[in-house]
Amino acid sequence: MVSSYTGFCTNRDSAPLLRAIIVLLFCGAASAQTGIPEYTYTVVHTYPHDGAAFTEGLFYRHGFLYEGTGMPGKSSIRKVRLETGKIIQQYKPPEQYFGEGIVAWKNRLFELTYTTQIGFIYDLKTFTLQSTFHYPGQGWSMTQDGRHIIMDDGTPTIRFWNPETLKETGRLTVTANAKPVEYLNELEWVKGKLYANIWHTDRIAMIDTNTGKVTGWIDLTGLLPRTDILPEPKGAEQVLNGIAYDAKNDRLFVTGKYWPKLFEIRLQ
Repeated sequence: MVSSYTGFCTNRDSAPLLRAIIVLLFCGAASAQTGIPEYTYTVVHTYPHDGAAFTEGLFYRHGFLYEGTGMPGKSSIRKVRLETGKIIQQYKPPEQYFGEGIVAWKNRLFELTYTTQIGFIYDLKTFTLQSTFHYPGQGWSMTQDGRHIIMDDGTPTIRFWNPETLKETGRLTVTANAKPVEYLNELEWVKGKLYANIWHTDRIAMIDTNTGKVTGWIDLTGLLPRTDILPEPKGAEQVLNGIAYDAKNDRLFVTGKYWPKLFEIRLQ
């Protein structure tokens, strides 16, 4: 998410300090955890990615990436050619909206917004805006498991929605060793588990949606080369965010906000 998340009393000016605090608290707690497997990675392939994109949502479908970007006046939904990073289709919502997570369901694409409690429904093929919907609280990310839309808001809570009506059907608290996991961000459904970026860290949680328990951690420290890291203040928000899975070919993709690269990785 963004450093202006009011629920955690932050602003963009305090982003460097906030990030250091989150990393120290979260990673310190994670290193003390026992019984939860830790995974690292190898890079299979590196693809170009729009380094100006404030990535908030990502998924793979029929050979293309679909991406939702944020920031007022710069938000968009995009269809992107994986191999080149070229944007081949794009729609920009009205400037007052801060775009967030996206998900596809049948022939529709849903988009969240940050604090305005409104979502947009588009035709998946044409990106034509069809209608809007509403939800309480903030919107951060979405994915789907074939039965539900799964949504988060930066807290340890994930929400389950009926994908036809977009009405909430349940909630679950995500925990690791019985402690709530804060800052759940971009989501992806991978091999029967929910993957979640943890805001302002290099870690992804692997979550059992039957119990809410974290069953594994993926550590992506060092994935973005130091030569690609931007100076402050933009560099403070150049964080890991964006997971996409190609189920047919078993390929896992990750990127981040303002990252000029997107990576296909293999866990190890």
